Amino acid sequence: MKAVILAGGLGTRLKPYTNSLPKPMLPLGEKPILEHLIEWVRKNGVKEIVLCVSYLRKKIEDYFGDGEKFGVKIEYAISKKPLATAGQLKTAEKFIDGTFVCLYGDSIYNFSLKNMISDHKRKKSTVTMSLYGYKFNMKYGVIDTTNTGRVTAWNEKPELSAKINMGCYVMEPEVFQLIPKNKQYGMDDVIQKALSKKKKISSVISKKGFIDIGDKETYEKTNQEYKK
Repeated sequence: MKAVILAGGLGTRLKPYTNSLPKPMLPLGEKPILEHLIEWVRKNGVKEIVLCVSYLRKKIEDYFGDGEKFGVKIEYAISKKPLATAGQLKTAEKFIDGTFVCLYGDSIYNFSLKNMISDHKRKKSTVTMSLYGYKFNMKYGVIDTTNTGRVTAWNEKPELSAKINMGCYVMEPEVFQLIPKNKQYGMDDVIQKALSKKKKISSVISKKGFIDIGDKETYEKTNQEYKK
């Protein structure tokens, strides 16, 4: 089995850190984000990796090479321009001939990928998504009313919960048929199209083991934690 890691984004929200480094190469402690990801994938039994690269791709290629010193085999799918998540994935199509893992190159995971793969195969799904049980408090008081405007309850800054996308998937190759070539296309577009075609989309839910390095504040905080 292979893992496709999407590592071609511009990292706009992390500037100026990403002016000279692609986001997956930003250090967390002594290693770049991407190295942490590759180690996690390898520990879960996946040792063949396709890196989808674009922005400052030589920084990634020069660091990881063919992957031998990291205990994996690495191939590169190259695009000349950013193509959003699914658009990047499409560039890896020629490397994939069976069930594969796809994950975003700017997050940290720590859950059982092995179990997720087993669950995907057992359910015979087209796509299995990893979801994170996310809880947060509203900044405002929430007021319940009837249709006529009568107030029935006041909930001051209630705790809400939701299942959010972690950006790690197990997929079947038929997914590539849902993605246009060389166009900006999001993973949400793929899932929505798959659902419209009655494809089986499953999920696994985790309550821990996920960090999205999506902005400067999160990156700086996470980097400090990895330095300890």
